[in-house]
Amino acid sequence: MSDFDLNLRDAEDHLEDLPTDDVVLGVLDGTTPPEEWISVVQDGNVLVLAVEGDLNSLAAGFAREIKDMGGELMHFRRFLIVAPADVEINTDRL
Repeated sequence: MSDFDLNLRDAEDHLEDLPTDDVVLGVLDGTTPPEEWISVVQDGNVLVLAVEGDLNSLAAGFAREIKDMGGELMHFRRFLIVAPADVEINTDRL
């Protein structure tokens, strides 16, 4: 047998650093701080936000930072879809 050292205790410490890959539903109405939306996307999640108000004003606090991180934003009907850098929003069926 080969000398293979697997330390599960150390591995568990790194599990929190993994992306969660969830789809997070929310409402974009100005009540949630922009930093919270940025954090959700940085964690590897896709946001689907129901827009209640002026989209440009409501997304101004986080849209540029999401794009600078390589993320993507797409306004579809009354929703804003926000994806992290490693997720592509496919619009082929529109």
